[in-house]
Amino acid sequence: MTSHDDHSESTLSPPALSPIEISMDSSEPLYRQLRRALEHQILSGVMNPDVALPSSRALSHELGLSRNTVNAAIQELVATGLIEARARSGHFINTNLLDNGSEKHHSARLSDGSIDWESKIRAIPDRNLPEITKTKNWQSYPYPFVAGQIDPDEFPRLAWARALRTAMDPKHLPFSVRDAIDEDDPLLTDLLCQRVLPSRGIHVSPENVLITAGSQQGLDLLAQLLVGPDTTVGVEDPGYVDAKHAFTRVGGQLIPLPVDSQGMIPPDDQLDIVYVTPSHHSPTNVTLDPSRRLQLLTRMRETNSLIIEDDYDSEFRYRGKPTPALKALPHSDHVIYLGSFSKFLAPGLRLGYIVAEPELIERMRTHRRYSIRHVPGHTQRAMALLIDSGQFHRTISRRRTQLRKKWETLTSALEEHLPWRVPFPAGGVSVWIQAPPELDCRELAEECLRRGVVIEPGDPFFLSPETNRNFFRLGFAVIDLDSITPGVRHLSEAIDSVLSQA
Repeated sequence: MTSHDDHSESTLSPPALSPIEISMDSSEPLYRQLRRALEHQILSGVMNPDVALPSSRALSHELGLSRNTVNAAIQELVATGLIEARARSGHFINTNLLDNGSEKHHSARLSDGSIDWESKIRAIPDRNLPEITKTKNWQSYPYPFVAGQIDPDEFPRLAWARALRTAMDPKHLPFSVRDAIDEDDPLLTDLLCQRVLPSRGIHVSPENVLITAGSQQGLDLLAQLLVGPDTTVGVEDPGYVDAKHAFTRVGGQLIPLPVDSQGMIPPDDQLDIVYVTPSHHSPTNVTLDPSRRLQLLTRMRETNSLIIEDDYDSEFRYRGKPTPALKALPHSDHVIYLGSFSKFLAPGLRLGYIVAEPELIERMRTHRRYSIRHVPGHTQRAMALLIDSGQFHRTISRRRTQLRKKWETLTSALEEHLPWRVPFPAGGVSVWIQAPPELDCRELAEECLRRGVVIEPGDPFFLSPETNRNFFRLGFAVIDLDSITPGVRHLSEAIDSVLSQA
């Protein structure tokens, strides 16, 4: 009588097995060796539970074993409950057993030689800090008020493609393909010092510059070199979440510094380091008041402390004149400046820079060598060529014009449809909104999704998120201009719905 699994038909192709080794010289019976190999593949998750296992005939042919040997192995797996027979369909993985997470299942994994990774991986100090999570598939929603993204259509793809091609020309090729652990691309650092940093009031030489894989890598380098156990780090509260993680991961003690309409309130106590986003505070976008800038610089210089200045979205100001960077002010040797090409051009490029004293730059360069060695030379040379062609500054100007229109449309829509007043800072690529205390913005975000609107709850930006659930952020860089006003109307309806249930 033919086994029913030989007649099984599935709409899905049989799963591809990893190689199975059967030793004819082993004292262990062949069917036991096969059962153990199949059990390992099932428990390790390489087999699709929605697809029937290969038939005994297919396994027999593939492995060169008798049908009786294969059937004996399959029947043992059925007896353990790891697989189950389905009439006229074949044998399938028993997902109920796998999902139970039973001690028996866990022991089976370990006895099979699998590694219990939870016991191997070192616990990280920042595991209890909140994290920013992006809505999956936010691109599929009609009203994506997401931050940290750009409209791909606004990326200068032709100019960037041209720069990448030119970087492969014989003149530039050595700088694109070399292993340069001792210096960054000299054309890029020269142009950065000559044409980019002066607009922020910063005048330095290339020895003051390190190119990084985005400002996030710059933060990580600084944290590893400057922060350790018992190092006190003042952070804005609310403030940039990833910076808090970077400092906490190396043992830093975070000291919250409140933020109001004039930016961060400088600390009275002595701190080792203060991290600040003075141009456009993350996430509120307020600009640090000039008097507070001087107060912070003076205080930190008097205590021989350091300032890490993250020049967050400084390019995008829509009214008034931009303020100079802290690093541009007199007596700012103790200020370490973080900048980025990728935040406004395209976050996927991962290209930024640090401006600091040469001694620190060289130490960071050495430290970087043992992680990524250096930022890809091709990307560095292409960025240099983009700046040299003038396309870099034309892109900033065009993007600023586009974002100004979106900013004006969003602020007007919020003034019309939001049931409370919102202060609007002069720049940035998002709007920070404080709602009434009774509005839980976690619930609001869920209600908004049901209406096709993506917003960002604001509580993760605080060191005490549970007591700050009445904040949210609206990014406007990626949403279509024509979608902003209807999106705000749907947001207003969602607010009314959540408040009516509070």
